[in-house]
Amino acid sequence: MPFEVKLKDRIARVELLSRQGDQLLVAIDGREYALDFVQIGRGSYSVLYKNKSFNLELIPVDGVKKYQVNTFKNTFDVEIIDAESKYLASRNKAQEDEDEAIIISPIPGKVVNILVEKDEAVQAGQTVIVISAMKMESEFKSPKAGKVTEIKVTEGQSVEARQELVVIEFDQKV
Repeated sequence: MPFEVKLKDRIARVELLSRQGDQLLVAIDGREYALDFVQIGRGSYSVLYKNKSFNLELIPVDGVKKYQVNTFKNTFDVEIIDAESKYLASRNKAQEDEDEAIIISPIPGKVVNILVEKDEAVQAGQTVIVISAMKMESEFKSPKAGKVTEIKVTEGQSVEARQELVVIEFDQKV
């Protein structure tokens, strides 16, 4: 399934064409690349391309699927733009002027961790719940400071797409 990657002012279309173990065939803007891609630690990867080795460190930053990518010489800000991140960005934008947020699972998955309790104060950008889907974990954050008014799921529970997870009432401070 193709997605887009934003690097500075450039947006590239990326598609995983095939994967056999650590061997990946990817297309970037239609050009194919054969890569040997190995995770060497949490957020650290080794990439071999045309007999050249590159080490990458991915550090999540605020926002939907935004990362700081560090190489030996350079640092880049990268944003993954896929169907899930577009959905979450549109939900967050629609909620900017509302009094509360209902965090909803965009895809079916399993609740891995609930990091808040009912009536707990949360900060803008604070992770409130983690969902596992398709061997990936997604963190869902509060878009604004507020208070958790309802938790509609439990840890270990399977959830459906568009199922409500957590309700947050925003602070009314201006």
